[in-house]
Amino acid sequence: MTNLLIRLFIKNYENTKEARVRAAYGNLAGWVGIVCNILLCAFKMTIGLLSGSLSIAADGVNNLSDASSNIISLIGFKLGSRPPDPEHPYGHARYEYLAGLVVAVMIMVIGVNIGITSIKKIRNPEEVAYSGIVVIVLVISILIKIWMAFFQKKIGRRITSETLIATSADSRNDVITTSAVLIASVAEHYTGLSLDGWMGLAVAVFILWSGVTIVKDTLDPILGKAPSPEFVRHIQEKILSYEGVLGAHDLMIHDYGPGRLFASVHVEMAAEKSPLDSHRIIDKMEKDIFEEEGMELVIHYDPVVTSESCWDEEEAEQFEMRNYLTRIVTQINADFSVHDVRIEEEGQIHKVYFDCMIPQDYPQTDRDVRHQIRDMVQSEHKELQCVITIDRSFVTMPHTHEDEDD
Repeated sequence: MTNLLIRLFIKNYENTKEARVRAAYGNLAGWVGIVCNILLCAFKMTIGLLSGSLSIAADGVNNLSDASSNIISLIGFKLGSRPPDPEHPYGHARYEYLAGLVVAVMIMVIGVNIGITSIKKIRNPEEVAYSGIVVIVLVISILIKIWMAFFQKKIGRRITSETLIATSADSRNDVITTSAVLIASVAEHYTGLSLDGWMGLAVAVFILWSGVTIVKDTLDPILGKAPSPEFVRHIQEKILSYEGVLGAHDLMIHDYGPGRLFASVHVEMAAEKSPLDSHRIIDKMEKDIFEEEGMELVIHYDPVVTSESCWDEEEAEQFEMRNYLTRIVTQINADFSVHDVRIEEEGQIHKVYFDCMIPQDYPQTDRDVRHQIRDMVQSEHKELQCVITIDRSFVTMPHTHEDEDD
């Protein structure tokens, strides 16, 4: 059913990185949710009025309120798809994150209300309405909501939308709430045990936990969460696959909303290579990554002298120093690397400026790593004074400079 709807209503549905296609997915999910909730409301209200069941009629009104989360997701996709303007040159895609946050807050409010109602029912138990028609209506509602939850989650994952994943969680919570009502109703009818309040309280706790989790997930990209290690590794491998690329470092990725990624990176290439050839390769890298990943990448060119025939005395000294420092840092950890080595002489003191790249999850602090490298260097060369910048490899964090914590 989900695939059929996608094929019927979304052109070029396979190209999910295109902004228009992505917006079409969001609109489809929003309208399907609105239609399903309105139909459920009309069905329950009709059955409730005909059967005289106030609980079914009340649940129908609840479905009408559920449509509000779908409306919010629609608004989020509509606002987020607006093109850049002079005040917002990076676009408006973060509206989608805000829409997801609103849905998450609504989920938490619902959880609080259910919790309050459940506590009242525990203190003052009330008989839960039970009849064949009530059971049938609740079962139909559960089945439809299960499908809605899977539908919204599938589309949310396909286009990486926290808003739709939050809306899916809202539908899932409805399934749990309605199932709890059904179980409590059947249990009380056949056993006489009043479980409605306790079941409701358990559901409320689950919904609150769900809401808090979704709030965190929607806040993370707004606050600037680091990219996933898998995505970073993919970009790194892509860059290193190009002809003439010797290394890459200082990758910085900025998320301005789904489909609006901007990044910068330093790429090392042989200094002896024609600047025009290097520029051509860099242009191709930027173009390919934009077409394949939808990410605007700006590359800083770092020339590295690799041919001894082209060296002058200063370049030879820097080359030897880089090799020496690489040997030192890899003794600490094989994944450490060195780049941007520069030597300045001040009398008898030789200051060596360099960046040391270390794994993102390396347990020691940047300060400890600096001290360890400095001690190893000065144990062999007391005249060398190291000024070290620590890079946590391929993350969106700034450099940690020596004068900040030493």
